[in-house]
Amino acid sequence: MSKKLYVGNLSFNSTEDDIRTQFATYGEVISVNLITDRETGRLRGFGFVEMDEEGARAAIQGMDGKDFGGRNLKVNEAEDKPRSGGGSNRGGGSRW
Repeated sequence: MSKKLYVGNLSFNSTEDDIRTQFATYGEVISVNLITDRETGRLRGFGFVEMDEEGARAAIQGMDGKDFGGRNLKVNEAEDKPRSGGGSNRGGGSRW
C-alpha cells in the first residue's frame, strides 16, 4: 500500500528529480507530482510524493522542517480534496 505526501514550501527551482532523490533515501518513491501555474508554467511551491507506507512515515519525520534549496519544507500526509458533484446544483430530478 502507498501513501501520498504533501510537500510544501518548495523552492521554485526544485525539480522532480531533486525531490525524488531526497525522498528516495527514506523508501521507494512511486511518483512525484510538482504543481505548476497553468498560465506561466512556473512551480507553485508545492507538490505531492507517493511512497510506500513505511518510507512515507520515515520521510515525514526526516524531511518535515528540513532545509531544502534554502527553504524549510513542510511535509505531511496529503488529505484527499473533497470532490464536488460537478455541474450546477439545479436539481433536475423528479418533483414528486
